[in-house]
Amino acid sequence: MIKTDKYTQYAVQSILSLCGIPSPSGFTHNAVDFLKKELKKMQFAPKTTRKNALICVLGGRGRPLVLAAHIDTLGAMIRSIKGSGKIRFTPIGGYAGGFVENENVTIHTRQGKTFTGTIHLTSAAAHTYKDTHTLERNEASLEIVLDEVVRKEEDVLKLGIKPGDFISFDPRTIYTESGFIKSRFLDDKASAGILLALARAVSDGKVRLTRKTYIMFTNYEEVGHGASSGIPEDTEEMISVDMGAVGDDLKTDEYKVSICAKDSGGPYDYNVTNKLIETAEKENVNYALDIYPYYGSDVEATLRAGYDVRHGLIGPGVFASHSYERTHRQGIENTLKLLIAYLSE
Repeated sequence: MIKTDKYTQYAVQSILSLCGIPSPSGFTHNAVDFLKKELKKMQFAPKTTRKNALICVLGGRGRPLVLAAHIDTLGAMIRSIKGSGKIRFTPIGGYAGGFVENENVTIHTRQGKTFTGTIHLTSAAAHTYKDTHTLERNEASLEIVLDEVVRKEEDVLKLGIKPGDFISFDPRTIYTESGFIKSRFLDDKASAGILLALARAVSDGKVRLTRKTYIMFTNYEEVGHGASSGIPEDTEEMISVDMGAVGDDLKTDEYKVSICAKDSGGPYDYNVTNKLIETAEKENVNYALDIYPYYGSDVEATLRAGYDVRHGLIGPGVFASHSYERTHRQGIENTLKLLIAYLSE
């Protein structure tokens, strides 16, 4: 096993950069451009699919494998503009309303302009409304208050803001001295950064690939069809490199790489999962084997689209998924170590 400190640090830096690039599902072009530039610096030749997923061959021969991470995130879109000038939004992806209450947002117009605002409860003031504490947080009770002088719908329209404009949430990304990364969208920008670090290790000649290896960055995973198309025709095996679910009776934590045996879509491939476990144990990688009860992955979209591939799922443990998430440098490093070892056997 190679020394991974250098590549773990690059993964962390890449994660921090990616978290700062707005990319809700359907609005991922800037994140794709970032990844493309990084891979070209490493002398790779990444290509985009028709729906703007990114695929890159790292090298190797035989037994083709795809490692897939998604760069699309949760977000929202303007549903309508209220008579008061406040904005009603519709979610992109699945999250609880309370997870985004009081969050700062950016509106991205179709003409390339940006405007800021904040998500508030319709009964926002505890000193004014009796139901502030009890009102259910959902699409009807949450609204965006623009940081512009607007008093009616016409004022908002004059700014160029319209229904159908994308909305991104402030990621509030922090990297602590103790090694924690706190941010929205570590699902799945943590693993996207890990795949970039893997690519760099390959480019530097530190990893000898024993099979043909692709990395793929999908862009519609949060809405269910990320890897349903665009998979290379020769693919025999595919592993989603996503987030490990943390909570309840699961054994995964922020310091481990999680190997998923089953999620809401059913069991993962028996032999692939066994091989991942054997590799982790052989290389003394800190891992957990878990079942994710409310979870779906890119590789499931691939299978449902009819592709005949073996499939697996791993990722660093991420706490508070689909909220203000947290992972640790150790979880990033253990995921990278498992991938390097798996590709070297």
